[in-house]
Amino acid sequence: MLEHGGRLRQAARRYGIPLPDWVDLSTGINPLPYPVPPLAPEVWQRLPESDDGLEEAAAAFYGSPLLLPVAGSQAAIQALPACFPPGRVVTLAPTYAEHPHAWRAHKLQALPADQIDAAVAEADTLLLVQPNNPDATCFGRARLLAWHARLAARGGRLIVDEAFIDGDPTDSLVPLAGTPGLVVLRSVGKFFGLAGARVGFVFGEAALLETLADRLGPWAVSGPAREVTAAALADRPWQEAARLTLADATGRLAALLETAGLTGGGGTALFQWRPTPAAVALHGRLAEQGILTRLFEATSLAPAGLRFGLPGSEAEWRRLEAALAHL
Repeated sequence: MLEHGGRLRQAARRYGIPLPDWVDLSTGINPLPYPVPPLAPEVWQRLPESDDGLEEAAAAFYGSPLLLPVAGSQAAIQALPACFPPGRVVTLAPTYAEHPHAWRAHKLQALPADQIDAAVAEADTLLLVQPNNPDATCFGRARLLAWHARLAARGGRLIVDEAFIDGDPTDSLVPLAGTPGLVVLRSVGKFFGLAGARVGFVFGEAALLETLADRLGPWAVSGPAREVTAAALADRPWQEAARLTLADATGRLAALLETAGLTGGGGTALFQWRPTPAAVALHGRLAEQGILTRLFEATSLAPAGLRFGLPGSEAEWRRLEAALAHL
């Protein structure tokens, strides 16, 4: 099983610190989530129905009706590789580990950003997380579309996971859904802070969506999750306020890390990434103070580093500032 952020109970056992005493910065999930509305009892009693308004709310929010709701983008990540014939898959290194793990039956090549362009000439599938997790690498829209054109011209495809794009969705490729050879994934877990609802969407050609729907089966998303997600996607005032709040918070976090000597790297609206050869030691020293970060150890393709999510309260901000001062 691949390791992910949010393993707070494991950290509590290892460091002997009770769960309530932790500041969990190990995920890129909005710490100020969408306020879930009360649900009527029948939502829990009836099977999910596809005419409950979720698809319409998602089409309006994301910009395309060519979508399939799935049980978090993870469901699509696992199902997509079987929808295509074996071939050469190129992805970025480092990136969200579930993607290369899912494509391991194909001929997979993980490359640094400066080698992607040359590799597209031989690829059947280019798989990117945009912005990338964990290092926040972004490719310009024009470059993505140029790569897509090269791939699609010979029957290949570009798959883009936009899980972290909602802080600034200007360059989202979702409005181009339906274009041959383009697949886009979105999720409500990060920006809306609803990771536990397990809701995501796949945008693409109708035939691919039908194939995925057959593989995933009926009722892929629970009724309560569908209702909460539809409400969140339709709440434009909350979304606008959240984007402003997250922009301020990630700027504040970047400044704190800079003051502590953690420079370089990049960030999104929901996390900051800092490469450092001292990542293992710093991760441990912060954990000893009840601050959980996401550790990435060095590989042959990527440096060691720490990913910092956003604190959710002023008390947590003060805890982080004090812990960084001790470094």
